[in-house]
Amino acid sequence: MKKVQIYGTGCPKCRALTANVEAAARELGIEIELDKVTGIRDIAAAGVLMTPGLAVDGEIKSTGHLLSVQQVKNLLT
Repeated sequence: MKKVQIYGTGCPKCRALTANVEAAARELGIEIELDKVTGIRDIAAAGVLMTPGLAVDGEIKSTGHLLSVQQVKNLLT
């Protein structure tokens, strides 16, 4: 099971990224543990300077971009 973290305060792009991550996992047929990090201090402590941010298994993969379902699928495989 992959652990996925989304860094963001709940803006529309952050919510869209959450939906894209869920869709990507569903399409790949894999289970993920999804954690939403919404605290400004926690986001900054992770090194995410622009939201939304995405980490897979503790490694930051993207910041400041709304990734498509296909882009997320590429990061999860």
